[in-house]
Amino acid sequence: MKKIWQLGLASLLAVLLLAGCGTKEETKPVETDQTAEQQTEQVEAAFPITLKDAVGNDITLEEAPKTIVSMMPSNTEILFALGLNNEIVGVNDYDNYPAEALEKEKIGGMEFNVEKIVGMNPDIVFAHESGLGMGEAGLQQIRDAGVKVFVVKNAIDFNETYTTIEQVGRATGKLAEAQKIVEDMKAKVEDVKAKVAKVETKKTVFVETSDVPQIYTPGNGTFMQEILDMVNAENIAADQEGWFEISPEEIVSRNPEVIIVMYSYVPGIVDSVKARPAFDTITAVKNNAVIQVDENLTSRTGPRLAEGLEEVAKAIYPEVFGE
Repeated sequence: MKKIWQLGLASLLAVLLLAGCGTKEETKPVETDQTAEQQTEQVEAAFPITLKDAVGNDITLEEAPKTIVSMMPSNTEILFALGLNNEIVGVNDYDNYPAEALEKEKIGGMEFNVEKIVGMNPDIVFAHESGLGMGEAGLQQIRDAGVKVFVVKNAIDFNETYTTIEQVGRATGKLAEAQKIVEDMKAKVEDVKAKVAKVETKKTVFVETSDVPQIYTPGNGTFMQEILDMVNAENIAADQEGWFEISPEEIVSRNPEVIIVMYSYVPGIVDSVKARPAFDTITAVKNNAVIQVDENLTSRTGPRLAEGLEEVAKAIYPEVFGE
């Protein structure tokens, strides 16, 4: 069961990244001549506030929430990055970052415990658009119990991720902190892009998010395609749209220079990939360029996404980063 969840989190949730359909909130820039204390005071003074969530519901908050439940790992990472450790009272069963998340009360995974969540009496529950298919009935029960539910948009690119972080910051009275997170993320992104811009010849890359017998890979129009474009690499699967299944024979035929493994539910997966029939003829295997990257860095649309971009860039162009 754990393997199924991990595969789902690394692959299927990534597929759902294409399904976001919410409306972005327009964010007002913070004045650069203000101190952090002044910015925080302004944010706190903004309450009561009404925000529209990913499903079009208007959520009104009279004050910054003092107790919070997070139902998705990406939400949890955003909330902790905003400095809301003390306010967070419940998290998803599979939240594993930061370490403090492991100490929080668990509320379930894709199938969550409605009674437990309601019993925590949170000021707000941060749900996620990608979980609506299985969880909408349960979310409605939470709403019916008088608990505010804010459905966070399923960001499909970096810009929507920035907007989402700022929106969560606005809802929690941490807008200044959210804007600083976004500022730092953008700086790292620009640093990575500047380094890989020096590459004269793009490397061809294959990304897989599940093992045989059903190997899935991201094609054109996916979050991973955006990442590969940003790091100046060529996706050998870009001739097809979305996430799709690909055969080992087709991978051999396309002969990528780098293979990136984006899952960890199979022990020793890098060696297993190299040992597949005929894979010893692939340039990536010949050059020992089969690299495993932490899927959480690229599948969770939160503060660590810029780190994920950097890790993918390093996997493809280690020489650019002095590795």
